[in-house]
Amino acid sequence: MKFLDLCKVYIRSGAGGNGCISFRREKFIEYGGPDGGDGGGGGTVYAEAVDGLNTLIDFRYQQHYFADDGRPGMGRQRTGADGGDIVLKLPVGTEVLDEDQETVIADLTTVGQRIPLARGGNGGWGNLHFKSSTNQAPRRSNPGQPGVDRTIWLRLKLIADIGLLGLPNAGKSTFLAATSNARPKIADYPFTTLYPNLGVVGVDNREFVVADIPGLIEGAHEGRGLGDLFLGHVERCVALLHLVDGTSGSLIEDYQTILGEIKAYGAGLEGKPRIVVLNKIDALDDEERSFLRDELQAEVGTHVHMMSGASGEGTTQILRALQAQIDDARAAKNPPKEEDTWRP
Repeated sequence: MKFLDLCKVYIRSGAGGNGCISFRREKFIEYGGPDGGDGGGGGTVYAEAVDGLNTLIDFRYQQHYFADDGRPGMGRQRTGADGGDIVLKLPVGTEVLDEDQETVIADLTTVGQRIPLARGGNGGWGNLHFKSSTNQAPRRSNPGQPGVDRTIWLRLKLIADIGLLGLPNAGKSTFLAATSNARPKIADYPFTTLYPNLGVVGVDNREFVVADIPGLIEGAHEGRGLGDLFLGHVERCVALLHLVDGTSGSLIEDYQTILGEIKAYGAGLEGKPRIVVLNKIDALDDEERSFLRDELQAEVGTHVHMMSGASGEGTTQILRALQAQIDDARAAKNPPKEEDTWRP
């Protein structure tokens, strides 16, 4: 299954059915009067978040979704049938954007959340609706309201607790493979990861979700490399894990490159809690490890962890630090309620 996180969709709600002009005409019945029924309502287009999806690939092959029109009213006071609704089943974390790709129409963050995107038109009134004591034989009806044509964009932002950041070949996929059952592609050339991967990581009998995105390079916000579009998948993360390759030879420059790209991207990524890790220490001796960590620590201004995703050294400590960040974020979001000390 291919991964797709951005697509354009054309939707149209159903038009309402027209009202009917009809009069009751039956043998031996005088003064039958009007009996034209109302038109049915048009179908509505909904967006619904469902479980079990993690891509928008279905919307690449079908981009047009048109709800049914309402049926017109008929004689004998018969109301037209309502048009059938259409439901766009989307992965949790999908944003529905207007045609300008900036205005957010809906943000589907929970399973079962349903949002109307284009409401169907109301059905028109038949002449029975206009009957009164002063107008006992009305010869007028209303047409149904037209449907709504709309062009929308669907953008998927994966929901994960932790997001991985780093240059290509910084060891992000290796870390995800070493700590979870995910099997991302791993190779010794840049841009091995071409689309985001999710993995469920466990430590101390607790689990959380980690998102691995393609590596960033200098100028990614201007479209270089794979660009920075995939950064949207870590916008919802509680904290970021920034991996720096200890064997690159340009440690500080690598760190500053990623920092500059997330600043240029915006969306609050710069202010998220971030854990910086010196990775691939299995290729370094003790003296090199100490020197490089001190150098990176002086640049970062906070504690720098050391880890090797290939050998597993230090991964448990990293996972515990990430779990602590998740716990702190959840505690800040849901502070404990103060007990009411008043007693009658």
